[in-house]
Amino acid sequence: MKKLTKNIFLVGLAVSTLTSCDNSYLDLEPKVSIDESAALNTSKDIQVTLNGAYDGLSDVNVWGGGSQYIKELLVDDRDVVFGGTFTTLDEIWRKTIATTNGDITNLWLDSYNSINRVNNVLSAISKVDDANRNRVEGEARFIRGALYFDLVNLYGKFWGDGDNNTNLAVPLILTPTRGITQDDYRTRATVAQVYAQVIDDLTKAEQLLSSQVDNYGFASKNAAAAMLSRVYLAQGNYALARDAANRVITSGVHALAPTFADAFADGSNTEELIFRIIVTDQDGANDLNTFYGSTASNGRGDIRVQSKFLSLYSSEDSRGKFFERVNNLNFTLKFADRYGDLPIIRFAEMYLTRAECNFRLGTTVGALPISDINKIRDRAGANLLTNLTLADILKERRLELAFEGGNYLDIKRTKQSVGALTSNSNALTLPIPQREIDTNKSLVQNAGY
Repeated sequence: MKKLTKNIFLVGLAVSTLTSCDNSYLDLEPKVSIDESAALNTSKDIQVTLNGAYDGLSDVNVWGGGSQYIKELLVDDRDVVFGGTFTTLDEIWRKTIATTNGDITNLWLDSYNSINRVNNVLSAISKVDDANRNRVEGEARFIRGALYFDLVNLYGKFWGDGDNNTNLAVPLILTPTRGITQDDYRTRATVAQVYAQVIDDLTKAEQLLSSQVDNYGFASKNAAAAMLSRVYLAQGNYALARDAANRVITSGVHALAPTFADAFADGSNTEELIFRIIVTDQDGANDLNTFYGSTASNGRGDIRVQSKFLSLYSSEDSRGKFFERVNNLNFTLKFADRYGDLPIIRFAEMYLTRAECNFRLGTTVGALPISDINKIRDRAGANLLTNLTLADILKERRLELAFEGGNYLDIKRTKQSVGALTSNSNALTLPIPQREIDTNKSLVQNAGY
């Protein structure tokens, strides 16, 4: 479907030194690769490399859409129908994924590509000027922590599905790969090891970054805290998930958009989106528009929302009307703008997380759980609840955050079945890409593949 890139152990910033021949007339400075001392010599160089890591993060195969629709299709239970011609996405939706699937291969490769750029930044962080060092390190750690959180959940057993200390996840690479040696053929770290690194990176990112936000396409203190709330929620650590979400809510930096539609109206709102992938007609990509958008919205119209899902919304709920019908098929309007920014973390999620954690713990940190839920429902014009159950809260997450990539975590962490498949079915975990297995004999394939 999409162009493949190099193996993960060969990608990243070109900082390796090439060896020339002895012949003096061939003794030329290479133009396709530069020495590390030149590539990462100044504070500006390192910040340029950080921008490259953001660029990798926004790739169509990662947060430019691929990560989100892979998660959504993998746990879909006929909320949508995939009606497109790409067999790679059809395999994911049907849970019959080949180890050679191009989409799951590209997600792996491009995620590690961006991680390698981050590792280059962190390897030279001492060269960054004092005024920018904390910000650069914090942003780099946010990117690395967030990407490893994606990778561990998709390519490894989910947290708590067996022994986290022995279940295999993905290779944990924390230093730059600048060339290929036997040392670069890494084994898969355990789920516990990867989660520990994710929490370490995001915790340090929150400590290093400022709450002041000039551009929501770059990591901030609240973006790190919000991502931490997801990590802790996935672990079932409700106290820490609640507290992280509460830090974001009480920071005073963000607010709900006036209407649900406003949260997805490009350029009309900045406060709802805690972190976004910026897309313009000059740069960036919106692959969620490509597959979720109707042909009337410049998409392919491949992912069609079914009446089974639409019926979950009550008649007065504006979220249930945020769809368009084209050629007798239903499509979400969340990604209707081809050049619209992609929401990665919305402020609404923080209320939902705080409400769930408070409910589970019997606490009222920040607000009563029902107050947080009704704040979201009130914004949508839905009837307010007078009593609350855990099922109500989980349903509210599904209605509010649909198609944004979060349903995968909710299905897995709450151990919900997907059709006839249990949440820990091998079919709901991605295979290690075959090209990685073939290249690196230290890697072990996931069960069922």
